[in-house]
Amino acid sequence: MPPVKPMLAKSVAKIPPDMQYEAKWDGFRAIVFRDGDEVELGSRTGKTLTRYFPELVEALRERLPERCVMDGEIVIAREGRLDFDALTERIHPADSRVRMLAEKTPASFVAFDLLALADESLLDVSLGDRRALLTMALSEVTAPVHLAPATTDREVAERWFEQYEGAGLDGVIAKPLNLRYRQDERAMFKIKHERTADVVVAGYRLHKSGPVVGSLLLGLYDDGGTLQHVGVSAAFPMKRRAELVEELEPLRLEDVGRHPWAAWSQESAHESARLPGAPSRWSTKKDFSWVPLRPERVAEVAYDHMENGVRFRHTARFRRWRPDRTAESCTYSQLDEPVGYDLAEILGPQN
Repeated sequence: MPPVKPMLAKSVAKIPPDMQYEAKWDGFRAIVFRDGDEVELGSRTGKTLTRYFPELVEALRERLPERCVMDGEIVIAREGRLDFDALTERIHPADSRVRMLAEKTPASFVAFDLLALADESLLDVSLGDRRALLTMALSEVTAPVHLAPATTDREVAERWFEQYEGAGLDGVIAKPLNLRYRQDERAMFKIKHERTADVVVAGYRLHKSGPVVGSLLLGLYDDGGTLQHVGVSAAFPMKRRAELVEELEPLRLEDVGRHPWAAWSQESAHESARLPGAPSRWSTKKDFSWVPLRPERVAEVAYDHMENGVRFRHTARFRRWRPDRTAESCTYSQLDEPVGYDLAEILGPQN
């Protein structure tokens, strides 16, 4: 019975040997429960996703074993690539909009683990045996439900790591073959793509604990010479947060009106530019205020994915200052784009 917390993965630099390997899907992690006509989609946090994916509920009811619990990922594909933005659009309070999007951009479910079948819990069964049972249970499954490809060949996994990024996937997951299902524990391994970029540090937000840096606000110049907000870098030890306040003090602007992002507090300005503090239905009560800096300091950061080609998908990781770079040289043109790879080559044609 829900909720069941999914097993998690910890980051490692290289693909480890002698394991089962799968693609790392860029979607919403979901534990699917089916008991006859009842279908429930549980999120990583335990909250339900069921109302946001009505088309999947129907498909899962038709295609899964009558009584089962499966772990997998909800994804949406557009033009042969995974589209994470289309997923986030589903988390909307209006049922009419959810159903409209369900028709316009239908979701798929990629199953990669089996936690229960009929009356039997499989949490204490080894991964290798769970995978065999999952493969049998989904041997004749059709889209939009898919069995995630898996291999025990490390060379194949390395090839997937290079190729699948072009279809919007995140990297590779490695799982020990004797692994039992350990809820909410980082018992698997994830190997993600990482790139670096030189960015302009144009401001910072204060940490919730006091007058130290909480996150650096990062920018890149577009083709028109406009500095666009592309994300944040936030993982610093507390001592380093205090040091950053002192380091950045000479760049501090008392008047935000002189800053390229001066219009950040005007909701209409976000329609034509990427600015910090964009309104969000996810965090309507959050304090978006920030300290403006003269956009002169350059930092090298590591990132995994760009979202829609304009911003970092996740929090970027600070690597070092780049005093040898000018702010004006920090443009979108430096960013790598993965070679395209059709998602149909991984899962088969998407319906």
